[in-house]
Amino acid sequence: MNNFILLQAEGAGGGIMGQVFLFGSIILIMYFFMIRPQQKKQKESKNFLEAVKKGDNVVTIGGVHGKIYSIEGDTVSLELDKGLKIKVEKSAISLDFTKRANGTK
Repeated sequence: MNNFILLQAEGAGGGIMGQVFLFGSIILIMYFFMIRPQQKKQKESKNFLEAVKKGDNVVTIGGVHGKIYSIEGDTVSLELDKGLKIKVEKSAISLDFTKRANGTK
C-alpha cells in the first residue's frame, strides 16, 4: 500500500514539468507566428515611409491613387490629376497597396 502511494506522488511531478514545457512551447509558437511577423511588417512599413520621395506613385490606405508632389515633414501632397492636389499624412500611405499597384506583389 505504501509503495502504491509513493509511486503516485512521483508521477505528479512529471506532469507539472510537462505542463511547463507545453506552456513554453505555446508561447514560442505565438512569438514565431504572430509577434515576429508583425514586427517585421512594421519595420518594412517604417522603412518604406522614410524612403518615399517626390514623383513616387503611391496608394493611400483609403484607396486614393496619386503621385507624390511634395513632402513637408509628416504631410505629403499627392497629385491626383493635373492641378488636383490633396494633402495626407505620411502614415496614410499604404505599403501593401503600393506593392500591388506597381505589380510587385
